[in-house]
Amino acid sequence: VQLQASGGGLVQAGGSLRLSCAASERTLSNFAMGWFRQAPGKEREFVAALSLNGGHTYYADSVKGRFTISRDNAKKMVYLQMNSLKPEDTANYYCAATIARLPLPSDQKAYGYWGPGTLVTVSS
Repeated sequence: VQLQASGGGLVQAGGSLRLSCAASERTLSNFAMGWFRQAPGKEREFVAALSLNGGHTYYADSVKGRFTISRDNAKKMVYLQMNSLKPEDTANYYCAATIARLPLPSDQKAYGYWGPGTLVTVSS
């Protein structure tokens, strides 16, 4: 499956952005989806994951309550709504797909499909 993330940009602290991830796969519902991010000079880290039908979610503690992952399998789209953004959220954001089921994985090694990142910059 090919993935393409979009929606990044420059936003002030406290603002919101919605990232989108378009998938080429006809049956996106075969994959659990995740978002990861990599800040300059840091390792890539898990942000959020969502089960095949959207019924289960898993968030990193750092974004819980601020970010929401969702999907529309009919449109082959996955979203990451980011609210109350902080400067420490600045990073390249990547969407990824996995054939793993529950529990949703946070280990990037579990995700076999990745798209290029989209840059989010949060100014203070």
